[in-house]
Amino acid sequence: MAGTEPALLIVGAIAKPHGIKGEMSVRVETDHPDAVFRPGRVLLLGDASGKPTGGALTVERARPFKGGLLLKAAEHPGRTDALDALRGATLLAEVSELAALEEDEVFLHQLIGLKVIADGAEVGRVREVYDAPSGPLLGVERAGRRELLVPFVRDMLKRIDVGEGILELEAPPGLLEL
Repeated sequence: MAGTEPALLIVGAIAKPHGIKGEMSVRVETDHPDAVFRPGRVLLLGDASGKPTGGALTVERARPFKGGLLLKAAEHPGRTDALDALRGATLLAEVSELAALEEDEVFLHQLIGLKVIADGAEVGRVREVYDAPSGPLLGVERAGRRELLVPFVRDMLKRIDVGEGILELEAPPGLLEL
């Protein structure tokens, strides 16, 4: 089961600088980009695992771009070596500054370690959440068998209880035999 909640969450990742005016292409890692990337918001810089590396960016503006967004930070008025060096950095926001989750929502990191149950039997534990083009996939570790990839879709979820450490599936026929 997941341990203590992190103080920071990854909300995006810088893919590369864009153009000469200091914008950067960002892969969005939040369901609420308008709230997270609003002007004036300070985002911390981090490594791929979400650990802060020092430094911050103040959002000047953000606009949709090719499935992500273009972000202009106040600290970078133009294309510089410092802006180029941000390629691959993650953008972190403090959990306390983010909107509270709705009753049926979870953060993806909360799924790691949950016991997966289907038809009253334990299937395994969520080991990883993979980002796939069709949506998140849960990597379920099973004893003596290879990892099972389960689409993280509402139709297959019977119940998620982070406090109890349980994710109950309504698995389609054949999925659990893979």
